[in-house]
Amino acid sequence: MAAELVCGLAFAFLAARMADSMLWGVKPSDPAIYAMGIAVLSVAGFVSAYLPARRASAIEPSEALRQN
Repeated sequence: MAAELVCGLAFAFLAARMADSMLWGVKPSDPAIYAMGIAVLSVAGFVSAYLPARRASAIEPSEALRQN
């Protein structure tokens, strides 16, 4: 996971440098933007994992195995 984070941040810095002319009022190396991106993706990942897990935990395991 750490390797993906390092690669992702490196790519984000490079992409921000390339898109510098399109950013208005935001510096390409603004840490708040990166923090918001990490927060939004973390919340989306949590919700996408939590909702199906919650639904699956409500089913009896033996009942779930018999349905296949």
